[in-house]
Amino acid sequence: MNKEYAIVETGGKQYKVYAGNKIKVDYLGIDEGKEIELSQVLFINDGNDIILGNPTIDDAKVTARCIGEGREKKIIVFKYKPKVRYRVKKGHRQRFTTLEIKDIVKPGKKAAKKEQKEKEPVGGNS
Repeated sequence: MNKEYAIVETGGKQYKVYAGNKIKVDYLGIDEGKEIELSQVLFINDGNDIILGNPTIDDAKVTARCIGEGREKKIIVFKYKPKVRYRVKKGHRQRFTTLEIKDIVKPGKKAAKKEQKEKEPVGGNS
Protein backbone atom coordinates (compact mmCIF):
# COMPACT_ATOMS: atom_id res chain seq x y z
CA MET A 1 0.00 0.00 0.00
CA ASN A 2 2.07 2.94 -1.27
CA LYS A 3 -0.26 5.87 -0.75
CA GLU A 4 1.18 9.36 -0.47
CA TYR A 5 0.57 11.08 2.85
CA ALA A 6 1.78 14.10 4.78
CA ILE A 7 1.81 15.29 8.36
CA VAL A 8 0.64 18.89 8.73
CA GLU A 9 0.27 21.19 11.71
CA THR A 10 -2.65 23.54 12.24
CA GLY A 11 -4.10 24.93 15.44
CA GLY A 12 -1.21 23.53 17.47
CA LYS A 13 -2.10 19.95 16.52
CA GLN A 14 -0.63 17.56 13.97
CA TYR A 15 -2.72 15.61 11.44
CA LYS A 16 -1.80 12.75 9.11
CA VAL A 17 -3.52 13.53 5.79
CA TYR A 18 -4.04 11.69 2.52
CA ALA A 19 -5.30 13.21 -0.73
CA GLY A 20 -9.08 12.83 -0.71
CA ASN A 21 -9.67 12.28 3.01
CA LYS A 22 -11.60 14.57 5.36
CA ILE A 23 -10.31 15.91 8.67
CA LYS A 24 -11.77 17.99 11.49
CA VAL A 25 -9.44 20.79 12.63
CA ASP A 26 -9.82 23.66 15.08
CA TYR A 27 -12.10 26.44 13.87
CA LEU A 28 -10.46 28.45 11.06
CA GLY A 29 -13.24 30.93 10.24
CA ILE A 30 -13.25 30.41 6.46
CA ASP A 31 -16.23 30.22 4.13
CA GLU A 32 -17.65 26.90 3.00
CA GLY A 33 -16.28 25.81 -0.38
CA LYS A 34 -13.20 28.04 -0.13
CA GLU A 35 -9.71 26.66 -0.84
CA ILE A 36 -7.00 26.87 1.81
CA GLU A 37 -3.27 26.07 1.82
CA LEU A 38 -1.70 24.43 4.85
CA SER A 39 1.95 25.46 4.66
CA GLN A 40 3.13 23.92 7.95
CA VAL A 41 4.09 20.56 6.39
CA LEU A 42 6.31 18.51 8.73
CA PHE A 43 6.68 15.24 6.81
CA ILE A 44 5.86 13.81 3.37
CA ASN A 45 5.93 10.15 2.33
CA ASP A 46 5.16 9.42 -1.34
CA GLY A 47 5.70 5.67 -1.14
CA ASN A 48 9.27 5.74 -2.46
CA ASP A 49 10.92 8.67 -0.71
CA ILE A 50 10.37 10.50 2.55
CA ILE A 51 10.95 14.19 3.09
CA LEU A 52 11.47 15.30 6.67
CA GLY A 53 11.25 18.95 7.68
CA ASN A 54 13.43 20.78 10.14
CA PRO A 55 10.90 21.68 11.61
CA THR A 56 8.88 22.29 8.41
CA ILE A 57 9.51 21.57 4.74
CA ASP A 58 10.17 24.72 2.71
CA ASP A 59 7.95 25.22 -0.39
CA ALA A 60 5.73 22.25 0.52
CA LYS A 61 2.02 22.69 1.09
CA VAL A 62 -1.23 20.81 1.34
CA THR A 63 -4.25 22.23 -0.45
CA ALA A 64 -7.67 21.64 1.05
CA ARG A 65 -11.28 22.75 0.59
CA CYS A 66 -13.56 23.76 3.46
CA ILE A 67 -16.60 21.47 3.60
CA GLY A 68 -18.27 23.09 6.58
CA GLU A 69 -18.16 24.03 10.23
CA GLY A 70 -19.72 22.56 13.32
CA ARG A 71 -19.56 22.06 17.05
CA GLU A 72 -18.47 19.01 19.02
CA LYS A 73 -20.52 17.26 21.69
CA LYS A 74 -21.02 19.22 24.90
CA ILE A 75 -18.44 18.79 27.64
CA ILE A 76 -19.63 19.49 31.19
CA VAL A 77 -17.20 21.40 33.43
CA PHE A 78 -18.19 21.05 37.10
CA LYS A 79 -16.25 22.76 39.89
CA TYR A 80 -16.96 21.76 43.46
CA LYS A 81 -15.46 22.55 46.86
CA PRO A 82 -16.72 20.54 49.78
CA LYS A 83 -18.12 22.14 52.98
CA VAL A 84 -18.32 25.69 51.53
CA ARG A 85 -21.40 25.39 49.24
CA TYR A 86 -19.34 26.17 46.10
CA ARG A 87 -20.67 24.53 42.95
CA VAL A 88 -20.28 25.80 39.37
CA LYS A 89 -21.58 23.89 36.38
CA LYS A 90 -20.66 25.01 32.86
CA GLY A 91 -20.94 23.45 29.43
CA HIS A 92 -18.61 23.89 26.46
CA ARG A 93 -18.93 22.94 22.79
CA GLN A 94 -15.71 23.29 20.78
CA ARG A 95 -16.07 24.67 17.25
CA PHE A 96 -14.35 22.89 14.34
CA THR A 97 -13.86 23.18 10.60
CA THR A 98 -14.07 20.15 8.30
CA LEU A 99 -11.50 20.11 5.48
CA GLU A 100 -11.28 17.86 2.42
CA ILE A 101 -7.67 17.33 1.37
CA LYS A 102 -7.19 17.98 -2.36
CA ASP A 103 -3.46 17.66 -3.04
CA ILE A 104 -0.07 17.30 -1.39
CA VAL A 105 2.46 19.54 -3.13
CA LYS A 106 6.09 18.53 -2.65
CA PRO A 107 8.92 21.09 -2.79
CA GLY A 108 10.15 21.79 -6.32
CA LYS A 109 6.93 20.58 -7.94
CA LYS A 110 5.65 24.11 -8.61
CA ALA A 111 9.07 25.38 -9.69
CA ALA A 112 9.24 22.73 -12.42
CA LYS A 113 6.00 24.05 -13.93
CA LYS A 114 7.42 27.62 -14.03
CA GLU A 115 10.52 26.48 -15.93
CA GLN A 116 8.38 24.88 -18.64
CA LYS A 117 6.46 28.13 -19.15
CA GLU A 118 9.72 30.12 -19.50
CA LYS A 119 11.07 27.76 -22.19
CA GLU A 120 8.00 28.11 -24.40
CA PRO A 121 8.56 30.49 -27.34
CA VAL A 122 6.87 33.84 -27.07
CA GLY A 123 4.35 34.54 -29.88
CA GLY A 124 4.86 37.52 -32.24
CA ASN A 125 8.59 37.05 -32.82
CA SER A 126 8.63 36.00 -36.49
